[in-house]
Amino acid sequence: MVTEQEVLAFFQNELPVMGTFTGKLIPLQLDDILQDYAEDDDLAICMDKFSERFNIDITLMNYNAYYPWFHTWFFRKWFTNKPVKQISKPLTVRMFVESAKAGRWLYD
Repeated sequence: MVTEQEVLAFFQNELPVMGTFTGKLIPLQLDDILQDYAEDDDLAICMDKFSERFNIDITLMNYNAYYPWFHTWFFRKWFTNKPVKQISKPLTVRMFVESAKAGRWLYD
């Protein structure tokens, strides 16, 4: 049976690690929003590898439910407190964990 740690470790190994301006690394967690954490190209390649590694058919995933994703620019928080309104759903590692446990893509 697939475990949370196994899927999390897979994503942590496949995606580039995010860092701060001071050089502190920010490790990927189960509930981090993947669209904010990784570039779209890196995430697409990782999802393909996930599909092969855990034998999950992600072609059933409706990409339009998760994209477009609006990224905030670094200085935005100094000019406004208004949150960015996303029109798409967030993708998290936990979603991939639950799908791997079920043996198929569960969301959309």
